[in-house]
Amino acid sequence: MDKKIVIPGDFLSDDVKNATDGTYVEDGKVFAAVYGLASLKNQIRVVPLSGKYIPKRGDMVIATVSEVTFSNWITDIRSPYDGLLHISEFPKRIENDDMAKHINVGESVMALIKDVDPIMKVELTLNDRRLRRIDEGRIIQVAPSKVPRLIGRNGSMITLLKNNTNCNVFVGQNGRIWITGKERDMDFAEKIIFKIENESHVSGLTERINRFIKEEKGESAREPEYEQEPEIEEEDIETDKTVEKTEDIPVEEETQEEDAPEGILDELLGDGK
Repeated sequence: MDKKIVIPGDFLSDDVKNATDGTYVEDGKVFAAVYGLASLKNQIRVVPLSGKYIPKRGDMVIATVSEVTFSNWITDIRSPYDGLLHISEFPKRIENDDMAKHINVGESVMALIKDVDPIMKVELTLNDRRLRRIDEGRIIQVAPSKVPRLIGRNGSMITLLKNNTNCNVFVGQNGRIWITGKERDMDFAEKIIFKIENESHVSGLTERINRFIKEEKGESAREPEYEQEPEIEEEDIETDKTVEKTEDIPVEEETQEEDAPEGILDELLGDGK
């Protein structure tokens, strides 16, 4: 069996060169760093089942400003670690005295994690055409560990959501979700999102969400239409992990398993490629 539930400290493998997310290496052996589902096929990784968001380079997140200092916006990214947005990472040149005029305490931004150093100093950037301050719509939160199920394989679940709500939906890897659209449509999108979160541990999720949408709308739910994700030009962005309905909101490229007969472990962990 190449997938199993593990707790921190569980031995996973002697193959240290394939150790990835959710693991650590000690004395030439790979151990689980978090409580979650371990995949031992190809790459060795552990998908957390609970807990705070652990940032990594290339993640797209929704960050909320908690403090404005002389040269940094200090932000909450739903992590044990603050996200630091330096004034030089703002998309245009501004003066230090004007920082609060552009992004103030309590305001949120779509940001990219530019770097995470060994002591977990998390650096953010807005120097990308996809990134911006959030000035409309609403932001809701789900458990960060439920993000893969909300997105679905090749963005299938989130595509199903936006096709049936007429909303733009951006899913941050830290579990914050930005929704824009008409109030009634946003209410419906929010209702679907929380149902996905609450039932993500049960297999057959896509079928149940389709049925739920059909019952709520009183009509046949549309099947998701798969889109071709755009290529990312920036060398330091490993994977574009966001979703779009229009060109203004990014497309999710995170590949996760959809419902499959192999069971919930396969759905959450994917094929490990």
